[in-house]
Amino acid sequence: MNIPLATLVCVFALIAMRRLGRLRVAIWQAMVGGAVVVMLTGQIGLVAAIRAIDPDVMLFLFGMFVVGQALVASNYLYFFAYRLLSRATSPGAIVMAVLFAAGMASTVLMNDAVAIIGTPLMLRLAREHRMDPKLLLLTLAFSVTIGSVMSPIGNPQNVLIAVGTGLHSPFASFLRGLAVPTLINLVVAYGVLRLFFRDSFRARVLVHAPVAVTDPALASLARTALLTVIMLAAANAVLERTGMAHLPLSWIALAAALPLLVLSPRRRELVRDIDWKTLAFFAAMFVLTASVWHTGYIQSQLARWHLDLTDVYTIMGVSTLLSQLISNVPLVALYLPLVAHAGVHAALALAAGSTIAGNLLILGAASNVIIVQNAERCGTTLTFAEFARVGVPLTLLNFAVYVLFLGR
Repeated sequence: MNIPLATLVCVFALIAMRRLGRLRVAIWQAMVGGAVVVMLTGQIGLVAAIRAIDPDVMLFLFGMFVVGQALVASNYLYFFAYRLLSRATSPGAIVMAVLFAAGMASTVLMNDAVAIIGTPLMLRLAREHRMDPKLLLLTLAFSVTIGSVMSPIGNPQNVLIAVGTGLHSPFASFLRGLAVPTLINLVVAYGVLRLFFRDSFRARVLVHAPVAVTDPALASLARTALLTVIMLAAANAVLERTGMAHLPLSWIALAAALPLLVLSPRRRELVRDIDWKTLAFFAAMFVLTASVWHTGYIQSQLARWHLDLTDVYTIMGVSTLLSQLISNVPLVALYLPLVAHAGVHAALALAAGSTIAGNLLILGAASNVIIVQNAERCGTTLTFAEFARVGVPLTLLNFAVYVLFLGR
């Protein structure tokens, strides 16, 4: 019996049902439970489990959680959003504004960071304007996934691809090959959301209530932290373009969080209130997916199909599907040697497929899990089925658009 694979299937089932008998199971609990099972059954040792956990991803998330918590605690996030969205006076305009604002922000701040910062904003907008919170949470999830496709620093897997394939001009290559289909897919996402949430788009005038900053000192530090992320991301782009070593993601996030952790009198509150459950989910996910990959089952199945794993269509299909099983970052790390010398189109296909996989199911992208976990902390649930109902048809359309542009 393939215990790791069976465990992964059970974890998927628990995340879909959210229940074990009468006991309610959270996403992080299901994943941690799966990691415990494979460790207790000897499928992965303690040392291997620790090595499987990517410290760069964990520290990046910790730093960005601190920044996000400061933006919320000071009310600066809502103050800034009011200034940005005050001219959007209809539900459709709100959705369109969020799609493009969050999508473009993901090209610089990374999709996980925008997911962390944006979730509480979506819930506040839903309360203020009596909109369906599920609509806005899905809007945020789809926008940060799609928007991040066209940037080599839009998400962790794109960074791996930009560095690992040795692209001479990663920013130019990504924008030239992926900007147009990405912008088209943001419009496609609007159309799909409008189709599935017809009642929420009924014409009515929305009035935005002015928002004030509640803690000016904390807001100032939070704003500085956000600018630090932007400036260091821009510096990373310059370093990559000149062929110099780029800054690890964790350094960027920790540099942004450092002033908050050192200078803010509310530092203990910020650390206490960050989403520790999501950090536990990611640590457990790395352990469980590593144990599944080490069984060799997935590799053997791919070998049986005799696929050309450097073909653009195959790369898109395999990366989209396997990202649901072992997550897109580990998948890209394992797939990179196959496309390292296969050309720009192969690299971009891997970026598009592994990233757009996030729109298919909740577990397809880390940003989805961050959004759902943060929403559940605030009492709002987005189920596996609710996500898939909209995400599956959207992903098929997104996939077709990228294949149309990359397969030429």
